[in-house]
Amino acid sequence: MTDAEVKALFARYQRLFEKGLSGDVDAREVAAFYASAFIAASPAGVFTGKNDDALLKIMKEGYARYRQTGMKNMGLRDIRLSMIDDHHCMAHVGWTASYARRGQADVAIEFEVHYLIQKLDGEPKIFGWISGDEQELLRQHGIGPG
Repeated sequence: MTDAEVKALFARYQRLFEKGLSGDVDAREVAAFYASAFIAASPAGVFTGKNDDALLKIMKEGYARYRQTGMKNMGLRDIRLSMIDDHHCMAHVGWTASYARRGQADVAIEFEVHYLIQKLDGEPKIFGWISGDEQELLRQHGIGPG
């Protein structure tokens, strides 16, 4: 697995995320970024999941929630890689999310998510991620459902 492959993965992911914010969600195309099973950790706990119809439903609901909070775009700010071996790495991805707020100036929030990536046959796939407290970050910036 190369740096270029992982960076290309996240460039495509960012483009599809933006498309999803417009309401044009192709959940199957987004799900193709993920391995058949995955793990996620945040201050809310640790969970595991499968790349199945339940994930597609959660993705569609997630994009709807992002639009409801006023998210306008999601920019890819930075990617740093920690290579583990020829097939695995951790990608430290910096994002900037821009939000419209009623009666106030728009706000941009910077945050980082740490993704576990595996490449066995073909394209690299996300098999895990570690993120901070998204809800608290939104509260700190006065962002919530409209």
